[in-house]
Amino acid sequence: MTQDVTSSARKGGKSSARWRTVDIVVAAVVAVAFGVVFAAWGALWNFTLPAFAAFPPAQAFMYGMWLVPGVVGGLLIRKPGAATFVEIVAATVSVFLGIPNPVAIIFYGLVQGLGAEVIFAAYRYRSWRLPVALLAGAVAGLVPAVLDNILYNAAWAPAWMVSYGVLVVISSIVMAGAGGYALIRALAQTGVLAPFASGREQSRT
Repeated sequence: MTQDVTSSARKGGKSSARWRTVDIVVAAVVAVAFGVVFAAWGALWNFTLPAFAAFPPAQAFMYGMWLVPGVVGGLLIRKPGAATFVEIVAATVSVFLGIPNPVAIIFYGLVQGLGAEVIFAAYRYRSWRLPVALLAGAVAGLVPAVLDNILYNAAWAPAWMVSYGVLVVISSIVMAGAGGYALIRALAQTGVLAPFASGREQSRT
């Protein structure tokens, strides 16, 4: 299969952590695109609220979309701060597109990005395989799940809060972890990621 990305990180040494102009530009473009997706997803979330009136925690199965940019940014750019940058810029763009509660949204973007970032950092930005992506998605989802239960769901029964948290994490694993990983692989196959290690490795598959 693919060569382990550890080798490319080692070749780069300390300089591999430096952001190139292309890294900044592409990360920003990806973030803006996801900001638009966020705005649309927020509208869909609000539209479907009545369908979950009987059991509100069930709507958490949709939550994973909010975590995709951080995982994708990390997997694509493969530099310290990429996951956080893409997630927080996407959140900021969504605010400009009309998502309410701007301070809360941008804060959530920050902590969600950091959730994914801490996993990539734990692997020293050297491993980008599917299990790492899944773990990044899980932790990125765990953070807002806990915050939501504290800030917004405190009146719920404990069973509802636990159900909500579990569903958020599962959704994040599937949509952000597996989905983000699959998206990077699909884009790499087209050749558009040639300037990045993520694209060059896929071309050798």
